[in-house]
Amino acid sequence: MMQNGIGRTVPGYVEGYGDIRLFTGAFQTLPNMLRRAPAVKMRTPSDSKLVGGLEEVFRRIPVKDGMTLSFHHHFRNGDGVLNLVLATAAKLGIKNLNIAVSSVFPVHAPLLEHIKNGVVTGLDTNYMSGPVAEAVSHGILSRPVIMRTHGGRARAIECGQLKIDVAFIAAPAADDYGNINGTMGPTACGSLGYAIPDAEYADHVVAVTDYLCEYPLSPASISQTRVDYVVAVDVIGDPAGIVSGSTKVTKDPVGLKIAQTAAQVIKAAGLIKEGLSFQTGAGGASLATAHYIGKMMEQQGVTASFAMGGITSYLVDMLNRGLLRKITDVQGFDLEAVRSIGTNPNHIEVSAGVYANPFNSGCIVNKLDTVFLGATEIDTDFNVNVTTGSNGVIMGGSGGHSDAAAGAKLTLIVANLLRGRLPTVRDKVLTATTPGETVDVLVTERGIAVNPLRTDLAEKLLAAGLLVEDIHDLKRKAEKMAGVPKPIKTRERIVAVVEYRDGTIIDVVRQVND
Repeated sequence: MMQNGIGRTVPGYVEGYGDIRLFTGAFQTLPNMLRRAPAVKMRTPSDSKLVGGLEEVFRRIPVKDGMTLSFHHHFRNGDGVLNLVLATAAKLGIKNLNIAVSSVFPVHAPLLEHIKNGVVTGLDTNYMSGPVAEAVSHGILSRPVIMRTHGGRARAIECGQLKIDVAFIAAPAADDYGNINGTMGPTACGSLGYAIPDAEYADHVVAVTDYLCEYPLSPASISQTRVDYVVAVDVIGDPAGIVSGSTKVTKDPVGLKIAQTAAQVIKAAGLIKEGLSFQTGAGGASLATAHYIGKMMEQQGVTASFAMGGITSYLVDMLNRGLLRKITDVQGFDLEAVRSIGTNPNHIEVSAGVYANPFNSGCIVNKLDTVFLGATEIDTDFNVNVTTGSNGVIMGGSGGHSDAAAGAKLTLIVANLLRGRLPTVRDKVLTATTPGETVDVLVTERGIAVNPLRTDLAEKLLAAGLLVEDIHDLKRKAEKMAGVPKPIKTRERIVAVVEYRDGTIIDVVRQVND
């Protein structure tokens, strides 16, 4: 066993994953690799890309046992393509597939039967919730899931560490030659940012659409030059599933108080100024923080240069009111965001690599002034867990959490001091997702804690009259109200490996007890 840079104990080798490269710091691991280049192809003028169905695509490629198939999650809990494709694989008797899906939601519960039947034996994702996450936590897979960040997934694809044999892209609109976008058609989902690296680097790319358009489709988020086959199906997903409770502004008075305080922290840090740039997390308190920042901007008469992240109606409203000059959008979080990206030229679609890949010549998160994010728990070293819940079961994952925290000048964690009658602040988080060196402030309803690395910031907040406390004092407050939680007992078997954005291992998830 070894200890990484934040003191997490991990083995040097994990069966089903391989040798472990230890996390040593947010910017300590430098790239020593080249971008992967898929094979060059050609099409003659008489070739047709339009095929009769998924079974025909499987035979033409051909899809074989042991391949890696990839999918995007822009439909979130409304996705239909992953289930369609795996049903086809099962029907054709294909086994031992590795599924690289940018996120897993409850709608993907049919995946469990494919795991039990040996159709799927590997999973690579950035976020998991629902029945699949529960089953993985209890050891349903024989090898550990690889959990990445959104930027880390783009990096792994571009650098060939995640080699995709076939990318199946849910395409809300496509023409018969493979130009696709997410802004048109009855199942429009908005940005296709998470699918773009898959299209660029996969050996084979299949557009699965329910809205076949006349050639040439315009605008094209993904070009015909990267798409090998086009398949028309009845429906690729339900856009209503894009919206969830985690993408709505909180109405809880405690959450609103936290959001107001977070906005005051950002103001005290001197960031409510002309040209501000920011990103919101998906939690209700994070979105509420954006609301209060907007009010401050109006009062001071300033305009933000851009906002980033999963885009909601609240950011679209700020754009339309002139509080934002640009939105850079890797994923729409509600249907208003879907409509906006299709009509407003200042609402810009970007790929996951442009958004957050740490191994390129500069990703968007590097230009963020501030980001406000949620947490399941945070420890006294400011390490954050957004991967596992209080029972040890996987209920999320980094997504863009670690990426944005690393890039922003000021990273805030906005969280209730108690979560489900359990203290949010711990001596040690169960699972480390985002390292404390990239987290500047914890904002709760009962006080603010500033990372000791940021003495400059603590002085500014105190000067503004904000209640700043030592994070150990916040921990004691929580324990006085709710008691000291009992440690979670897990088995030794590793069910998931948590990669930091640079591909090093920041932590592992162990199997929960039945």
